[in-house]
Amino acid sequence: APAQEAVELYRALARQNPDAFEPDLAMSLNTLANRLSALGQQSEALAPAQEAVELYRALAQENPDAFQPYLAGALDNLANWLSDLGRRSEALAPAQEAVELYRALAGQNPDAFQPYLARALNNLAALLSKLGRRSEALAPAQEAVELYRALARQNPDAFEPDLAMSLNTLAVLLSDLGRQSEALAPAQEAVELYRALARQNPDAFQPYLARALVAVGQALEGNDRGREALVSFAEAVRILTPHFQALPDAHLAVMGWLAKEYERLARALNQTPEAGLLEPVVEIIQRLNGHV
Repeated sequence: APAQEAVELYRALARQNPDAFEPDLAMSLNTLANRLSALGQQSEALAPAQEAVELYRALAQENPDAFQPYLAGALDNLANWLSDLGRRSEALAPAQEAVELYRALAGQNPDAFQPYLARALNNLAALLSKLGRRSEALAPAQEAVELYRALARQNPDAFEPDLAMSLNTLAVLLSDLGRQSEALAPAQEAVELYRALARQNPDAFQPYLARALVAVGQALEGNDRGREALVSFAEAVRILTPHFQALPDAHLAVMGWLAKEYERLARALNQTPEAGLLEPVVEIIQRLNGHV
């Protein structure tokens, strides 16, 4: 409510005095879009996000030094929301433009803008992968890892979660490209980082650790190390189960896929699935999928 009221007030002020209040209107639109997105209302967030981009683009043409960082951020947000809405082809142009702007800004001021460049590169890699353009996604994914690795050396507390995320993105991408032998090292490094982070903050990082273990399992299976892959999948199930029970909708896609993969691989290896491992989750999966 206050975010919406701020937009209305700044819009009225900007009509009277554009030079003074259009920057504030753009900022308030971006804030409103962020609040809507945080509530899961991506479709409602789209209009203010697009308007913020248009305003920042005009402002950046008049004063690049002041407004290009804001334009880059607004473009990155817009690309993410378009992607979340399944409009990935439309998301590509703003995602690429955000990377170009942040690359130029990071060239001038690395300390301030390399974290934003790394995030935009990771987002671009994920988007290209979802579009089936995995070969093109590889370079930005690798660059994001390199940037986050350097940032994490300087400030581990701030950037190790981002490094783990980018390593996992890279590992999944390499596996999808059939390069499982190369995927194993970044996947295992992501697990090590998430394991340490999860010890400090289980609620925040255990779901990410589970996903990283899935990536390790996929890479291991692709390297003909099926028994080790099964162990990795089983650990992922155990870690994710309490989070799935608490927030089933949030974790259904991953847990549903993971349960099937664990059973498939166990059968392929002529192994009996671990007793009781899937019992706590199967009923929830079936209920949410409308089978019960």
